[in-house]
Amino acid sequence: MDVYEVLEKTVTGLGYELVDVERSPRGRLLRVYIDRPDKPRGVDVEDCALVSNQLSRVLLVENVDYERLEVSSPGIDRPLRKEADFVRFAGCEITLKLRLPLAGRRNFSGLLLGIANGQVRLRVGADEIEFAPENIGKARLVPRFDLAKSSDGQV
Repeated sequence: MDVYEVLEKTVTGLGYELVDVERSPRGRLLRVYIDRPDKPRGVDVEDCALVSNQLSRVLLVENVDYERLEVSSPGIDRPLRKEADFVRFAGCEITLKLRLPLAGRRNFSGLLLGIANGQVRLRVGADEIEFAPENIGKARLVPRFDLAKSSDGQV
């Protein structure tokens, strides 16, 4: 079983979503990003500690070679990787970078409309553009700071 499969199985078994995995070039650092869609404010330190403790044990049993394990939330500029991410975050502002240019452009920002007919749909200004998921190199949420909703005016 490869490392990603071990991580996916363990993290989902604990009730979390595996968002992303990063390994340093020599594989010494293993960074795991988790989320919990049913938790409105996202994962917290206790969630990360729980997953980290479980992963440490599982990785030892599976004989995965690493020096340091970091478990973290995906952050407010969360990456979108899976088809389910593009469905879940429809209606949010995103930025994306294509692997191959479309009409001479690789970078786009706009309102995510979701997925239709296997294509990621994005509203850029007045236009709706569709992208093949396999051509998307990076996609991230654009953080929104709404000071009007904050009772003390702080972010």
